[in-house]
Amino acid sequence: MPVAAEIYYSFNAGSSEGQHPPVVLIHGAGGTHLFWPPEMRRLTGYRVYALDLPGHGKSGGRGLQSISAYCQAVRTWLEAVGLHSAVFVGHSMGSAIALTLALDHPEHVLGLGLIGASARLRVAADLLEYASNPATQSKAVELVVQRSFSPQTPASFIQLAGKRLAEARPSVLYGDFSACNDFDEIARVGQIRAPTLILCGEDDQMTPPRFARLLSESIPNSMLKIIPSAGHMVMLEQPRATAAALAEFLAGIAYY
Repeated sequence: MPVAAEIYYSFNAGSSEGQHPPVVLIHGAGGTHLFWPPEMRRLTGYRVYALDLPGHGKSGGRGLQSISAYCQAVRTWLEAVGLHSAVFVGHSMGSAIALTLALDHPEHVLGLGLIGASARLRVAADLLEYASNPATQSKAVELVVQRSFSPQTPASFIQLAGKRLAEARPSVLYGDFSACNDFDEIARVGQIRAPTLILCGEDDQMTPPRFARLLSESIPNSMLKIIPSAGHMVMLEQPRATAAALAEFLAGIAYY
């Protein structure tokens, strides 16, 4: 897996340069590029980059403490790999990073995919408390897992996702949750002009569909997709449906 600006990433050269816009996948709190299923990392016909944010997975660093700091790290990576602009697709915390890029640096954003998203990402008090102490991080992970999946998701699948999340360093996980809790762009979200796909699992408890609907109503030129039999980890629970929705959205983005 290549590295640029101390950020590791997977890369799928799905099309020749110039045919379709490049796609950058940004994972959520405590995650890695593996939280994106193969159906999205290898999206047919597209160059797809899936990042490990600083301090996550195989990337260096200790993790960052704010969405704006992660946004700057992604911008630095973008320059290092020689990309001027891309479609940014983010899940949960990653959606906040993508949204901030669109607001503060619209010249880099050809389109947005916001998954499990909201213009404000308040984190439950119990989750923050457990994550703040390394001795209780396992409880924080347990709560995230309990609240992130549809009741219809197989238990074995949920256990695997929990195992991956538990690999995050305690300081990184707490920093991510704190960054999410401080994120609030309600006042500015209506300024976004990039084509936007808002995607949410029907059973999402972390960012329920009502937040996705509010986001869709606030962002001009946005489209909303609610996927059944899925929770907050919709891209893992329903990878084919998520990839299909993204492919349909990308097909409508002009790229020269």
